[in-house]
Amino acid sequence: MTQVDVYLIQAFSISGQGGNLAGVVLQADTLTDFQKQSIAKQVGVSETAFVNQSDKADFQLSFFTPTVEVDFCGHATLSAFWLLHHLKHIHAGCYQQETKAGVLDVEVASNGDVFMSQGLPIWSTEFHAEDIAPMLGIESRFIVQLGLPIQALSTGLVDVMIPVPYGALDRLVVDLDSIARFCQQQRCVGFHVFEMNPPNSSYTASCRNFAPLVGIPEESATGSSSGALACYLNRYLGYEQSVFEQGRAMKMASRIMTKLTLQEEEVGQVQVGGEGTFSKLISVCLDK
Repeated sequence: MTQVDVYLIQAFSISGQGGNLAGVVLQADTLTDFQKQSIAKQVGVSETAFVNQSDKADFQLSFFTPTVEVDFCGHATLSAFWLLHHLKHIHAGCYQQETKAGVLDVEVASNGDVFMSQGLPIWSTEFHAEDIAPMLGIESRFIVQLGLPIQALSTGLVDVMIPVPYGALDRLVVDLDSIARFCQQQRCVGFHVFEMNPPNSSYTASCRNFAPLVGIPEESATGSSSGALACYLNRYLGYEQSVFEQGRAMKMASRIMTKLTLQEEEVGQVQVGGEGTFSKLISVCLDK
């Protein structure tokens, strides 16, 4: 039986610890979408990236959760380019990846850190706290008092940005079934819940991400959502650079760095980056 090698990479790790596991399959041109989906299900991490040749960019990447293909995945992009650099398939420099979310720039530093460009923000629906709070097990007034909107937003995938008071993030009681139904109805991927940290913290905000609709109960680092949150914080609080912590509740703490380039006070470029760490190499069976 044919075996396929899958590299597991900890994306957005902190000094080699924590992060978010992504699978990476290199030279995946001969694989069908059915086979990619089967591989992703067997690997069982939140996303697996498949690296193909491209006639539009340096590489073409496709991304599969255990249950469905998604247009873009930030932590799997970081994992793929970190791995390509780690294996000396590419040098430090600037590259382009073709994805279903568009052709996007990726910068690889000499130490292997990866910064990826995402799509410009697409602002969507605002939701009422009364509708969202019960799914998180908190009272709506605690969200309302923050004076920040609950906002659907995309820099590649549509997530709902949800502010909660400082200290509430780790005490959420999450109704995953209700979140999945809500996301299906509203055509979004998941909830990105965040609390702003004190000024003396090394992190701008701490975050949790729930995407049960696409087979991810909770994720320890979400690159696409972090790009969207960076744009959100720029619009409502004026931030141009932010550093996010995610995965604390899962005991897989991750550090995600973001940079925005502004043009006439509008976001002209969104970059999200961090480090990667090799976890292990596994083999899975290839379905015909």
